[in-house]
Amino acid sequence: MGESLVEATVGPWLVKEGEPVTAGQTVVELETEKVNLQVSAETSGVIERILKQTGDTVHVGEILATVAVGAPQAVSMPAAPAPAPPSEEEQRVTSVARQMAAEHGISLGAISGTGPGGRIVKTDVESYLDQHPPTPPAPSPTQPSHPLETAPLPTEAPRVGRPEKQIRLSRRRLTIARRLLEAQHNTASLTTFNEVDMKAVMDFRRRHRESFQKRHEVSLGLMSFFVKASVAALKAFPEVNAEIQDEDLIEKYYYDIGIAVDTPAGLVVPVLRDANEKSFAEIEREIGELARRARESQLTLEELRGGTFTITNGGVFGSLLSTPIINPPQASILGMHRIQERPVAVEGQVEIRPMMYLALTYDHRIIDGRTAVQFLIRIKTLLEDPEQLLLET
Repeated sequence: MGESLVEATVGPWLVKEGEPVTAGQTVVELETEKVNLQVSAETSGVIERILKQTGDTVHVGEILATVAVGAPQAVSMPAAPAPAPPSEEEQRVTSVARQMAAEHGISLGAISGTGPGGRIVKTDVESYLDQHPPTPPAPSPTQPSHPLETAPLPTEAPRVGRPEKQIRLSRRRLTIARRLLEAQHNTASLTTFNEVDMKAVMDFRRRHRESFQKRHEVSLGLMSFFVKASVAALKAFPEVNAEIQDEDLIEKYYYDIGIAVDTPAGLVVPVLRDANEKSFAEIEREIGELARRARESQLTLEELRGGTFTITNGGVFGSLLSTPIINPPQASILGMHRIQERPVAVEGQVEIRPMMYLALTYDHRIIDGRTAVQFLIRIKTLLEDPEQLLLET
């Protein structure tokens, strides 16, 4: 699973108890914080018992299911000491449902569970309350004369009949939340902004789009221009391509660019390795392939590891301006935005130009404000004269 992964969430089972399986057949998927993993039967036989249900959290070494071939065989995660499993009652009741039942004095044995594996969830408790409304308690004869001064503030109970949906957060979404909080707490983040006139890039693409497509069998998009410009700027300002390790600053003279990709399961950042050595066509082709694999949950851990600088494009969703969050342990991240036609002054004349706001969020522990501003200006200059990118080595 990779050294950094120690637990996962059980995904959908592709077999049922009593069904035959063959060695190497995929029987279940595991969702980790980075990628989905397929677990295969280690031998042929019959699924004797499924021990971990969809939605359960499992740790390295725990048994997922057993396969009967004369003597039962295990389908498991890589071997390691397994923690003691939770009691049966803990497995079949969510914490929210348990709290609601306790607040209303309801026995869990009276509630039928509709969640995975018969687990009792919040909506099951609400349905029970709808069918068995609680009887209000009789007033106490020893009630204090000034209840507002002595009685504790009541705890707001969930209102019955209000439509809600309880959705368990995916492991990837939980990891995204954790990493975002870590980035906020562990870096001195600042953001500087600039704007770039995209007319030259758009004209360049318009002139060369057809011949580029015929020659390389891939479209000439915007991202290759931003990757090329970012690499050139990183070479000019190596502290932007660095990270802190203990009390040392590690400047990196290789250029592995993370490209943020939105997927149905959340944001992932596959890495374009050695971007400085790639042509426009190679960059476009590899980014397209990484994006496809990301959306189909086919990325490997190696394709997500590392990265020295990240580019994220909120413009594809219509964002005009935002402040991206650093992807630790990197020192900075570049945010692209929507191209919008705006009136700008060009050599004393007002013209309508396709403009894009750029945002650079950087770790102020490593990068000074002047460096960040100059870095962003370097990117702006190259994009407004894209022929310069062809001269960069």
